[in-house]
Amino acid sequence: MKKTDPSTPLKPSVQVLERMFTLIDVLASREEAISLKEISEKTGLHPSTTHRILNDLTIGRFVDRPESGSYRLGMRLLELGNLVKARLSVRDAALTPMRSLHKLIQQPVNLSMRQGDEIVYVERAYSERSGMQVVRAIGGRAPLHLTSTGKLFLALDDPQRVRAYATRTGLAGHTRNSITQLPVLERELAKARQYGIARDNEELELGVRCIAAGVYDDQGKLVAGLSISAPADRLDEGWLPKLQATANEISLALGHAPNTDASHNPIPRQHTELR
Repeated sequence: MKKTDPSTPLKPSVQVLERMFTLIDVLASREEAISLKEISEKTGLHPSTTHRILNDLTIGRFVDRPESGSYRLGMRLLELGNLVKARLSVRDAALTPMRSLHKLIQQPVNLSMRQGDEIVYVERAYSERSGMQVVRAIGGRAPLHLTSTGKLFLALDDPQRVRAYATRTGLAGHTRNSITQLPVLERELAKARQYGIARDNEELELGVRCIAAGVYDDQGKLVAGLSISAPADRLDEGWLPKLQATANEISLALGHAPNTDASHNPIPRQHTELR
């Protein structure tokens, strides 16, 4: 009898794992419970093999057996998924893509999130060579209606909430370009909803313009905005696809499935002017 080399990996163990993953994929393809017969047919595994592996998965709560002969995904997978989700940090997911985008365009790239009536800058990729006069420090705050990312968040609010925001803040301006009238802000938010991109045309700081795209989590919720800041005369429309691709990359890292709600972040039309 041929002896097994102890240094050789045990193929049966790998094969069992591959079969387990195949079974889980089949169960994940359906919301309702699936019969043992159908699972066996879809995987190409013998019914006895399918039953044995599913039984082991059931013991571990990775699979539920609501009734004899039928199976569905178990709660243990949800528990593990929630653990992974809890460990996901928008900042951690964004940092490497942000640095890559900054390296590509050589302008500051900002990650900011909403807190009440303001956005808070939580991360940035920046170098002295960008030529920017002012760069917002991490932890800095700015009004929603004066920033590109803030407008993305306001664009998701219903008209009543936008009016309430305008009443609370008075739509105070910082520069001669600041939007201080509700009808003008509403038109700006309509554009943000239409194109999935928002802009700041020297509204927060003179000489600085910004464009922002949204970052979404696994529930399709807008959790942050990714923005590019540049001197007013150097903001390049060609950065839009790069910005959106980077925002989408971060969203995917957070578990976002763009095919479920592509309307959140449509590719902007190429003829759209950067104001």
